[in-house]
Amino acid sequence: MLDSETKRRIDACRDILVGKVPDPKSQVEQITIALIYKFMDDMDAEAEELGGKRSFFAGAYARFGWAHLLAPGLGGFEVLALYSEAIASMRQNPGLPELFRDIFKNAYLPYRDPETLKSFLKEINVFTYDHSEKLGDAFEYLLSVLGSQGDAGQFSTPRHIIDFIVAVLDPKKNETILDPACGTAGFLISAWKHILAANTPAADASHPNSHSENSSYPGNSDEGYKVKILTPDERIRLANNIRGYDISPDMVRLSLVNLYLHGFSDPHIVEYDTLTSDEKWNEVADVILANPPFMSPKGGIKPHKRFSVQASRSEVLFVDYMAEHLTATGRAAIVVPEGIIFQSGTAYKALRKMLVDNSLVAVVSLPAGVFNPYSGVKTSILILDKRVHKQTDKVLFVKVQNDGFNLGAQRRAVLNSDLPEATRLLRGWMVSPDKFEGDGVMAQAVARERIGASGDFNLSGERYIAALAQSHTWPVVKLGDIVDELESGVSVNSESRKAVGDEVGILKTSCVTSGVLDPKEHKAVLPEELPRVRCPVRKNSIIISRMNTEALVGANAYVGKGCRPFISGRNHPDGNVRTRRDAWAGSHPRH
Repeated sequence: MLDSETKRRIDACRDILVGKVPDPKSQVEQITIALIYKFMDDMDAEAEELGGKRSFFAGAYARFGWAHLLAPGLGGFEVLALYSEAIASMRQNPGLPELFRDIFKNAYLPYRDPETLKSFLKEINVFTYDHSEKLGDAFEYLLSVLGSQGDAGQFSTPRHIIDFIVAVLDPKKNETILDPACGTAGFLISAWKHILAANTPAADASHPNSHSENSSYPGNSDEGYKVKILTPDERIRLANNIRGYDISPDMVRLSLVNLYLHGFSDPHIVEYDTLTSDEKWNEVADVILANPPFMSPKGGIKPHKRFSVQASRSEVLFVDYMAEHLTATGRAAIVVPEGIIFQSGTAYKALRKMLVDNSLVAVVSLPAGVFNPYSGVKTSILILDKRVHKQTDKVLFVKVQNDGFNLGAQRRAVLNSDLPEATRLLRGWMVSPDKFEGDGVMAQAVARERIGASGDFNLSGERYIAALAQSHTWPVVKLGDIVDELESGVSVNSESRKAVGDEVGILKTSCVTSGVLDPKEHKAVLPEELPRVRCPVRKNSIIISRMNTEALVGANAYVGKGCRPFISGRNHPDGNVRTRRDAWAGSHPRH
């Protein structure tokens, strides 16, 4: 867990750079390069203490050692020149393993202010490489400032959503795990932590992740409830089974550092265009986790010809790619924009049909503000599982309304998150769909035949999940059973006058929107002018307007005790006041 002091130091580094490097992404890159530079020197010092030799800053590169940069007698411009030369040439350092060479690929110093550099290096000097998880947590916090790369349609997935997805898919220690649009490797790190937590002495029957290795999930090689600790060889195999691709060299660099700081000595992250290159087409994975880019470049993507669905939209192609690169019993979780769920385009419908027919087992609807403050885009999670798909003819729809944070720009934590219950429901569904008992409110299983009946394979849960009664003090009944509808159809030609004596007020439907009815604000006519009135609105009534011809319930307002009787109406184009013949105007309760 990130401690406050480490967080403060990272923030201080960013504060120093912001005047010269205003872009958050560039700030992260500069801090990343400086930290790795410092950590290489720390590892050299550790090797010397143990009787070994320096390997990173040796030979011609010894002059770039950290101590030389911070030497008291070195002037500001000399430090600037030395550091600039060092990070630009480190890629050719024969003492660096390939991982570090990739990190320093195309590295450069984007500013030429010696005072800024000296202050920055002084802050970096406080960090020490000690092989602890704390550095990994610190780097993840640093990556969180990236937030959005909106120009590429990429939005950093919130940590709690990543952990929720990983908990649902429940990756195992012997499975291959892939993120083909890995960004900063958040999903891969979460999967790594999830598997480690499930294979430690702390994991038991009550541990939130203990089901990973101790459940009855098919394919589990462990028996009983005894948790086994990962051996060194198993940890190496696990690290080798985790891999990612990204088209951006900057994201690859950040992913490599992130994994390295979490204990990966040789992380498998490569620069690769998943959609236009087919070099890795034959590689498959047991578990795929991803939040692929939502947007496509102008003119669309020009993919190779091996996709099942012919499309030029990146979100369609990425989902297709992941569905096609699962093993025979593989599973995937993909964060997708709403276009995937209901767009009527040919490619979208073809994709949905392919998913429903072959691997889709659940759709999770997330609140629209999950990606705030970077984007208000509405997203869902598609859960694919080829094994479960063969065991059921239904798809589970789950609606998450509260993800544990409010939906404002600050995303402050709130109580009563739906994620724990959603996790329980989804895990139950994926372990034993035949024994699943949904609550009908948050989750409901829908037959695949019904989803495909219309031909568009719409994956919007609202279309299928019945609105079931929840626990209420009063019984839930149809509105039409307890209200009266006004159908006077009266045309009033008299002029507007105040409602006095026995006159009847005319309530325009538009007046309902305020929620408060004031007799002084409405026109009035004498009762004899309304011979066909069937249902005057009585005192203590609730007025409910109907906003369109689809009989949707609109705004409502309360008729207080001090109000005279009203008749629902509206301004007719001829200037008269007329009741709406087809309108829900409201009523008094009948009971």
